[in-house]
Amino acid sequence: MARRSAVKRGRDTAVVDETAAPGLSVDPWEVPDDRGRGGPRGGRWSGSGGRWWVWTGRAVLWALIIVILVNGVRAPFERFTAADDPATAETPKSSPERARFPSSAAGAFALQFANVYLNYDQENAADRQAQLRTFLPEGADPQFGWNGTGTLQVQSVQVAGVQARDAHNATVTLLARTGDRWLRLAVPVYANESGALVVAARPALLPPPVKAPLPQQDPAQRDAALEGELQPILVTFFQAYARSDTTALSRFAAGSPIGGLAGSVEFVRVAEVVAPQGEAGARTVTASVVWRVAGGELEQAYELDMVRKDATWYVKDIRGTTDPDPS
Repeated sequence: MARRSAVKRGRDTAVVDETAAPGLSVDPWEVPDDRGRGGPRGGRWSGSGGRWWVWTGRAVLWALIIVILVNGVRAPFERFTAADDPATAETPKSSPERARFPSSAAGAFALQFANVYLNYDQENAADRQAQLRTFLPEGADPQFGWNGTGTLQVQSVQVAGVQARDAHNATVTLLARTGDRWLRLAVPVYANESGALVVAARPALLPPPVKAPLPQQDPAQRDAALEGELQPILVTFFQAYARSDTTALSRFAAGSPIGGLAGSVEFVRVAEVVAPQGEAGARTVTASVVWRVAGGELEQAYELDMVRKDATWYVKDIRGTTDPDPS
């Protein structure tokens, strides 16, 4: 009996050839071979090989779906937790704007302004007004808040910091000393696109800096024997250091050449050497040295990295100390 071909009717109408040889099956997914039913078939995978690619494709698809779902759930959670954690919070969008503010120029500008603003005398009010005109916007009060009476004079003014709000506006904080008092002054400064500057509003006096208490530290165990050994060595070293005696200093150096104070001070004595317990061949010690400067004496503290070579101690580095010392 003749049978109709299932090729053109699709997968759902495929018919299995019951007359085929035992143990063989007709795969309805196979593409008919143009070279005939009995000829060799090439250029494709058949049987279980084709199904392997199908299952691989499905695995990849499911993996992609899982990744998308996980990221979709995790992203909002991470944004929520980052908003509550200052350590992971994003930098405000205005940070690039603040970075463009000319902080150095604004600091110098505010410093010059403060030297005029914080010095006034009712006998010279006109001179102050003329000098302030360089810093003030058009139409501002010529004396910028001063009522024209009294006298104020500052001895020194320094820039303590510049806090930019955006690319054009910032507050410059200044420290000024008048008599026995410190003044902290906040000066608002505006900068335009070309870099021109102006004091944008009247300054504000703020509380002076607060003195910090030193932390309490347990005294370190000292090496009294080493301190006695280093005392005469450091006396000779600091004598050469005061004069910048390069020949003598070279005998103490254990690395880069050591400079000196070029005779700007006169050596008086090494008041104290503090050497903590440590390794035998290297130690960081503190030396209190008394200098004579302009007729008076100043005791100062130095930190020295010492190394031992062939039973002799050398100076590897010298610097100011960072250890708290309330004495």
